[in-house]
Amino acid sequence: MALSGPSGVGKSLLLRSIADLEPHQGVVSWNGVNSRSLTGPQWRQRIGYLAAESEWWSARVDEHFPTPDARELLPLLDFYTDVWSARVADLSTGERQRLALLRLLAIQPQVLLLDEPTVSLDPDNSQRVEQLLEAHRHQYGTPVLWVSHDPKQIERVADRHLILGKGGLKLQELAA
Repeated sequence: MALSGPSGVGKSLLLRSIADLEPHQGVVSWNGVNSRSLTGPQWRQRIGYLAAESEWWSARVDEHFPTPDARELLPLLDFYTDVWSARVADLSTGERQRLALLRLLAIQPQVLLLDEPTVSLDPDNSQRVEQLLEAHRHQYGTPVLWVSHDPKQIERVADRHLILGKGGLKLQELAA
């Protein structure tokens, strides 16, 4: 499912609230489990969130992944294994974003919340990300809520489209 709407309308806030990163009055549950019954980190193991600009808290790439086995994911987005020991500060914005997606996939969340995951990528890498996420979705049955401002991307990656505006949410079915 895609989510779009004007800048500042609350798309990122909605995703951050679902991921239990923002205080809210709503009720969020997945597969019968209420988010308030788990700690934030436990919830985010199930409900994975990728910000439009990823956060990095250690100096090297490998320090951000849950296990060394995650290194096997690197070729999925056209990385060589030498990036594993690279300094995060030496990477481009697009490289950091692609690695943040791999970092998220490495924890195998049950749901993916993606806030403009390809906004900082060139067309070839955007296509790689779209293909990887489509394959992941089909392999694991993972629901995806994908924020995008690109109508063509929305048509490629979604079969339903939520439009968030000042009047609330509107659902638009997309052609199969």
